[in-house]
Amino acid sequence: MTRDLISLPVADLSAFTRALSRQLANEARPSHQSLMNMLARAAGFRNLQHLHAARAAGQRLAVVPPPEAVDHTLVARALVQFDAGGRLIRWPARRSVQILCLWALWSALPPGGPRTEKQISDALNALHLFGDAAILRRDMVHLGLLRRDPGGINYARTEQPPPPEARALIRHLAARR
Repeated sequence: MTRDLISLPVADLSAFTRALSRQLANEARPSHQSLMNMLARAAGFRNLQHLHAARAAGQRLAVVPPPEAVDHTLVARALVQFDAGGRLIRWPARRSVQILCLWALWSALPPGGPRTEKQISDALNALHLFGDAAILRRDMVHLGLLRRDPGGINYARTEQPPPPEARALIRHLAARR
């Protein structure tokens, strides 16, 4: 079985020695495992297992996750659906492009509390040019980008992280606005 090398940085050697000394006073010739636990406790950990877990977590967090793959072709197809001001010109034919466009519109809606159907429609009308806020509202509710109360009167934007392609499209449109 291979051993993991565990570094034990000690910020204050005097306090470390004092804590270890107090623990050794209570023991008569401690075992190897007990001594390792004492060292870990003197360094501020609960025990050796806690020291191992903290080290492993630090290593996992130090690893940079790979960048998410973005389908730039799809982003380009969605981007041509918007004018220079970042407004949706027409409703795209492809469903994948429609979904990306809805994410872009979602990002421009104000987050927060309930809004009436008219308020949401007015906000969407300011973001598109083809005059059909109802289709946008329905699809946004269907995709879970908007919540609608059971009576259908109030709407609220659902806060969630966009997919990678949507984030790329939102960045491009933010530069236009």
